[in-house]
Amino acid sequence: MATNEAVRWGFRTAVRVSCRPTVTGLEHVPATGGFIVASNHLSFLDSVILQALMPRMVHFFAKAEYFSQPGLKGRVMKGFFESVGSIPVQRDEKAASVAALDQLVELVEQGHGVGIYPEGTRSRDGRLYKGRTGVGWLALATGVPVVPVGLAGTDRLQPPGSSRITPHHFSLTVGEPLCFEHLGRRHPLPPRREATARIMDAIAGLTGQERVNHYNAPLGDARD
Repeated sequence: MATNEAVRWGFRTAVRVSCRPTVTGLEHVPATGGFIVASNHLSFLDSVILQALMPRMVHFFAKAEYFSQPGLKGRVMKGFFESVGSIPVQRDEKAASVAALDQLVELVEQGHGVGIYPEGTRSRDGRLYKGRTGVGWLALATGVPVVPVGLAGTDRLQPPGSSRITPHHFSLTVGEPLCFEHLGRRHPLPPRREATARIMDAIAGLTGQERVNHYNAPLGDARD
């Protein structure tokens, strides 16, 4: 745990020095117990930025190949992602997506923080897309607070299609937690959709992004 915190502290310091981000609302992150971070998604770097800047560790899923690269570079990548709380997942399989959500429930029930992007994938045009109901399912399955987060400017750190990272100012705004009834893992679709809509409204209120009433990717939601 000490090693993990040291890595987070080091990356947090590097981000604050190089990008001088505007970070507000960290007091809204629960001090104890499980919680869900629901954020908009603009950049490949969003997860590690959130993992570094949040006051408590937040577990995000990352592509499994980030943990299986060969050689020294691969070992360094794996060590870094594990230290900041990333969890490997095969994202191209529906069964794996369902299992991933179940794993998030287990982490939350153990008192940890987990992160999810309701849009499912990065927005490449800066707009906020319709939320997939996996986030609503997770909120109702666990009953823990959902902490909405709005990111702005992280797309400038690594523009879509580019592998180059350039330090640039960005903002991270944490909103007041949303509370939902604890319905367990088996519940009807309507309340799941309502919960997702509330979460997306909260994110939109933090970002001011133009909204799009359709999904950002063709893949269906594992819980929809």
